[in-house]
Amino acid sequence: MAAVFFQAAWRGLVSSWRWIARIVFPLVRGRLLGPRDDDVGGGSGVELVKECENSLQEVNVVSVTPPADEEEWGEEYEVRTTDEFYCEYDSTWETEPSQEVSGGDSAGHKSTSLKFERFRNAARDTQVYRHGYSSVTSQHHPKHEDMANLNFYLGKRPSRPDGIYIGEFHSSWYGEYDSLEFTHTYIQWLFPLEVPGVNTQASTLTKAEIEEFLKEPTAKENLLKSYKLMLDFYGIELCNEETGSVKRARNWRDRFNDLNRHTHNNLRITRILKCMGNLGYRHYQAPLVDFFLKQTLVHKELQSVQASVLNYFIFTVVNRKERRKLIKFAYLNYDQNEEFVWCPKKIQSLWSKSSPSK
Repeated sequence: MAAVFFQAAWRGLVSSWRWIARIVFPLVRGRLLGPRDDDVGGGSGVELVKECENSLQEVNVVSVTPPADEEEWGEEYEVRTTDEFYCEYDSTWETEPSQEVSGGDSAGHKSTSLKFERFRNAARDTQVYRHGYSSVTSQHHPKHEDMANLNFYLGKRPSRPDGIYIGEFHSSWYGEYDSLEFTHTYIQWLFPLEVPGVNTQASTLTKAEIEEFLKEPTAKENLLKSYKLMLDFYGIELCNEETGSVKRARNWRDRFNDLNRHTHNNLRITRILKCMGNLGYRHYQAPLVDFFLKQTLVHKELQSVQASVLNYFIFTVVNRKERRKLIKFAYLNYDQNEEFVWCPKKIQSLWSKSSPSK
């Protein structure tokens, strides 16, 4: 009997340790610490062993049906390089953070879909971002006075070439939609990254500068004001500064029309998402992407933005659990007559089984 129990326990731990934790820990807690309001019954130590043994046997035959909390998925999220629409630059479906490699692996399934190839090219860019641009930037650590972006956000220096201080941006540019639309040298200062943009007089971020920025409440407060400024420009309102939730602003119709006409704003929004993830507002990424998914896929607005939402916006979200939720939402709301290439077919099949409409 003991041999059977330990053999079953070993197999269960290897394949489904999270499920075992769900089953065993409440039982042990109930026996040793007494029942809580949501615990039922009691029993002897012998009964506990029997319950554990039965639970472990059930774990070994559990199907791949995912639990309600997607973070509890284990092998169900594992994908192989031979899976259709597997992308070597996307770690969303890997079970361990270390499984995402910075260089990618070109071996595996080769899709002939042009839509997938566009996604794959975009995924290469967003992967480099999620790895902190480690493959494209140096490890130079400047002195504090060399930190142009931090000093700009502390109000100690103006932007270049426009010569505007951060306070002036917030007070004079808010609601100035023509200036925000047709001036192309400010966005690199308001939302700096570790790689250069079209403004050659802007300064790229460094690792040391990011560390210092996160220590400066004034800089972070000013970045939040810049975020609100750009949200207003796009017809969006920040609802909650704690969660980052957003909604349509009163001027959304006019601003959405502008977004549809001027697609260079897709690049700006990608930059904004990346910058917020670097400089202390990572939890703002998913709510903004969720907003754009709902506008494009559910409400059928911003059709000129949809491709960027799917190829870029989603994959700037650093939190893997949030990325999974966003991609699932996208899949379940995507046109069934169109090919969905932003996650492996294996994952799509699992979602289709749990969603009658797909």
